[in-house]
Amino acid sequence: MNCGDAPFAYSGLERIFHERGRLAVCTCLVANPAGMRFTELQDACALTDGNLNRHLHALAEVGVVEMERITGRGRPATTVRITVDGRRRFLAYIDELESVVRDVHERSAHASPVADGWAAQS
Repeated sequence: MNCGDAPFAYSGLERIFHERGRLAVCTCLVANPAGMRFTELQDACALTDGNLNRHLHALAEVGVVEMERITGRGRPATTVRITVDGRRRFLAYIDELESVVRDVHERSAHASPVADGWAAQS
């Protein structure tokens, strides 16, 4: 079956990004290509330590982000960056999401709730 046979398949929606926390993390990192400290990312995404850690490890496992632990004076800090491939993949995912939104708006504008039987279900 090709994409023309399944117009709602949206094969460009990578599952790794399709979760609110990972969507937030990748959005922050695309906007901050030099990277962000773990605590900055945690605050920006409103995630707990454990939740952010879990998402970062899932993203690192598939090469979307890289983490660097910096030690020296004071407390160690972890800096997180999106990889070149991760950026490319995430932006392609966002493009696919935009096509979903366009399709919903275009198709819902032409659909009649009464003709399709929706009014009877309400």
